[in-house]
Amino acid sequence: MSTTVQTTAPGYRVLNPATGEVLEEFPTSTDAQIHDAVAAAERAFQTWRNVPIQERAKVLVRVGQLFTERADELAAIITEEMGKPLSESKGEAEFCTDIFNYFATEGPSLAADQEITPIGGGKAVIEKRPVGVLLGIMPWNYPYYQVARFAAPNLMLGNTIILKHAETCPRSALAIQRIMDDAGVPKGAYVNVFASHDQIADIIADERIQGVSLTGSERAGAIIGELAGRNLKKAVLELGGSDPYVVLDSDDIAASAAAAWETRLENMGQACNSNKRIIVMEDIHDEFVAALTKHANGLVPGDPATEEEGTYAPLSSRAAAESLAEQIRDAVDQGATLHAGGQLQDGPAAYLAPAVLTGVTPQMRAYREELFGPVAVVYKVSSDEEALDVANDTPYGLGGAVFSTDEERARKMAQRLDVGMANVNGVGEGADMPFGGIKRSGFGRELGPLGMDEFVNKRLFYIAD
Repeated sequence: MSTTVQTTAPGYRVLNPATGEVLEEFPTSTDAQIHDAVAAAERAFQTWRNVPIQERAKVLVRVGQLFTERADELAAIITEEMGKPLSESKGEAEFCTDIFNYFATEGPSLAADQEITPIGGGKAVIEKRPVGVLLGIMPWNYPYYQVARFAAPNLMLGNTIILKHAETCPRSALAIQRIMDDAGVPKGAYVNVFASHDQIADIIADERIQGVSLTGSERAGAIIGELAGRNLKKAVLELGGSDPYVVLDSDDIAASAAAAWETRLENMGQACNSNKRIIVMEDIHDEFVAALTKHANGLVPGDPATEEEGTYAPLSSRAAAESLAEQIRDAVDQGATLHAGGQLQDGPAAYLAPAVLTGVTPQMRAYREELFGPVAVVYKVSSDEEALDVANDTPYGLGGAVFSTDEERARKMAQRLDVGMANVNGVGEGADMPFGGIKRSGFGRELGPLGMDEFVNKRLFYIAD
């Protein structure tokens, strides 16, 4: 164990963002270990694919049970690894149970054969069959949930998985591996590796790998997408977002602002589909911003493991906090108004005070870039059309939501959002709800019925008369 303070730490390690201390380091996998992992996954695929889907479902149910049974242990791990408030960490672990249960229950019907009627006669069926070994490259912001939504549908289909987690999440990666092993997932069907970036490229190039799924930054998505394309491998990319959150009117502005603030601060704003651009009609704008500012004022850094009232948690790393502070500074220097927060705490920890920002214009970095942290950026608009123009004026296209006391008014605007997930008066989230975006937010879908429709061989099986 080490208590050395580090600002940059290559390789796999646990760095507590609440203190800046490196608590444990893990060696990167050797090339031989990577070779053995891929070979084991390929061997496992040859048998796992032939296990009846109902039997695979029983294993997934047990995986889900273990996520809840071990929720306290799992929560403590990621609170220390990436600073998530403990209650949110536990909720994330328990949500994985819902995901595995959903695919265990719905999987057999989602993977069922689909009969079609050939025009020229005969019998034809579209079969949904597994494709083989898949590589999953997972992020630090939801260390369990992100893995669950990739692993559950693909294990259910009969695919096998090589899992490369974020370098900052080695303990949670190993905890997931223990769950898979203890639940009866066959040896090799789910294999965690502490791979380097060079080794990732080698894995994707391996002819035994049939696809790759990445959740991460736009930059990482471009690299993985290029590697997948070069090697003719299917890819699913879930990247950044700058989701619009449009408030057309409200019969309780304080409550509307409270809901927007709570949504923005979930996971300290470190969610791809967080409400990063809050677009508010001018007649309620000032009162709305004042209510947000009231929530932000007076907050102090706190321990995410205790979650005392009036405190806020750290971001995932000092580097992340410094980057976000620079985006805020750039906006303020060019004329934006910082109503509250935005201060970066001195020292090695990753605390940045939750902020409220208005007056952001297209010339500022904050207008085009994703603000991956607790910054509520509010835009004032004077009409529904202006609101829609601002909502769609982004290179991203993950999700978006429109709120109004007039549901039809909100529905009409939401239908015109250029996103993968459009919502009215709430956000549709759950194991049964497909997740994914368009434009620079990536491509492909996870969760819901579409989650089992990515890495699958939709094989035509035809019998002539």
